Amino acid sequence: MILSTLYAFRQTINPTYGDAGLRARAKSDRYPDRRAGTPATPKYNEKTISNRKSCKLDHMFQVQEVTTLEMPELAPYRTLRRPVEHQKQGIFVAEGEKVVRRLLSSGLTPVSMLMTHAWFQRLFPAGTELPCPVFLAEKKLMETIVGYGLHQGIMAVARIPAEQPLKEMLHPAQSPYLLVALDGIASAENVGVIVRCAAGFGAHAILAGETSSSPYLRRAVRNSMGAVFRLPICSSTNIVDDLKALRGNGFSVTAAYPRASLSIYEADLTGDLCVVLGNEEKGVSANVLEICTHHVSIPMLNQTDSLNVSSACAVFLYEVQRQRGK
Repeated sequence: MILSTLYAFRQTINPTYGDAGLRARAKSDRYPDRRAGTPATPKYNEKTISNRKSCKLDHMFQVQEVTTLEMPELAPYRTLRRPVEHQKQGIFVAEGEKVVRRLLSSGLTPVSMLMTHAWFQRLFPAGTELPCPVFLAEKKLMETIVGYGLHQGIMAVARIPAEQPLKEMLHPAQSPYLLVALDGIASAENVGVIVRCAAGFGAHAILAGETSSSPYLRRAVRNSMGAVFRLPICSSTNIVDDLKALRGNGFSVTAAYPRASLSIYEADLTGDLCVVLGNEEKGVSANVLEICTHHVSIPMLNQTDSLNVSSACAVFLYEVQRQRGK
């Protein structure tokens, strides 16, 4: 089976995500509701809110204060523990200042935002155009949402982008390619860190196998720190067939396999390459190992038999870039 879907290759991630101010902002300035000496949470009267309705898009978005999460528009924020429902609806949740800011600068389509008054003042100064409907809630209401310690009262819902055929992404001028395939990775947190590593080390895309957690799960999005917004993601329905298709296109399909005799320092990682990462407990599955062109290990010391899969990903991709002279 030919790879059915893979997003068109986008520009390599800018580590600063175009927001240089994030680097310089002091830690104490990140969470306005927690800073010492912060004045009372600002309120917006009807006149103030009505002045913020204009937007570059062809819609008029508005700011709405809410005292309950029971509104239909806020259902995604109430159902954070039901990620399958979000996937079926084609949406994902972004949480926390950095991730939300990176979502807004990514070009993806936001559906709505939910935040405290203080975050609204920070994110949308007077005169700023709104990208979508914004709901404002008191801090106490935001604290009732799962994971407040992480999202800190600022969240957004956006649409999962449409996928495009592999042939539209694999252009000769971009070779050598670097893809990362996920085979049965269960932890959304691990998936998110892998996406972040893949972006940071210049991978062109992620191939998420049918038994792996989706990179668009809330915890994966959060742990990717927004890298998932700019890295093409392919959701495979049959990873074995998709990896065979890559082999047929000249790719070296290389499995990270702790018991392999060939080390990453001996393997040739300079050509078109797909690194295959396996389940946290069982590793790469037998049927996937069977069709890989190489099995490669990371040399370990002190009787340590393996690394966490996201750590192993970072080691592999660093070695790829080292061999390629980058």
